[in-house]
Amino acid sequence: MKKSKEEWVAPIFDDMGMTQWGWRVTCRDNFKLGKNVEIGSFTMIDARNGVTVEDDVKIGFGCIIMSHSSIDNKSGQVILKKNCKIGANSVVMPDVEVGEGSIIGGNSFVNRNIPQYEVWFGSPARFHRKVTHP
Repeated sequence: MKKSKEEWVAPIFDDMGMTQWGWRVTCRDNFKLGKNVEIGSFTMIDARNGVTVEDDVKIGFGCIIMSHSSIDNKSGQVILKKNCKIGANSVVMPDVEVGEGSIIGGNSFVNRNIPQYEVWFGSPARFHRKVTHP
C-alpha cells in the first residue's frame, strides 16, 4: 500500500550516518533532504561538498551519490531536483544536477547535468527520450 505524503517519515541517522532503512549519508551537515523522498537500502551518499535531494525524489537500491571523488579529484555539489528518479545501482558523480521529473535508468553512470523531464541511461548515461509531464 502506498503511503500518502502526510504519512512520510523522515530518516533517523545513527552515529555512522546509517538510517533505519539501510542507506547511509556521510558529512550529514551538508545534506539537505526534501519531503516524501524514497531511498533504497544500500545506497551511499557522500555529502562532503553538498547533496540536495528535493521533494518527491526516488532513489533505487544500491546507488552511489558522490559530491567528492578521490580517484579523479572531482568535487562539487549534487542536486536531485523535485520528482526525479534514479534507478537501482546507479552512480551520480560530483557537480551534477538531475533535472526535475527526469528519470535515470538502472545501472547508469551519471557524469553530466541531466535536463528536466528527460530519460537517460547507460554508462555513461545518454539521452533516450523526453518525459511527458503535466
